Amino acid sequence: MKVPTPQYRCPLGRLQPQATDMDAIKERGWHDQRILVVSADDERLDWMERELVRQIGERLYGAGGRRHG
Repeated sequence: MKVPTPQYRCPLGRLQPQATDMDAIKERGWHDQRILVVSADDERLDWMERELVRQIGERLYGAGGRRHG
């Protein structure tokens, strides 16, 4: 009879961050508070929709490019 050896559970394992599903957070924000978070480069949008998102962003926040850093 083979008895499996118990796995050692590191006490630091519970401190590791859990992976966050950003799309689920965005969806929840839309359903709960009607807040839309969308990238102008989202491949799920066609060209017209991406252009509309870009124009709305520029109207609300001014023309700008990508910021790195």
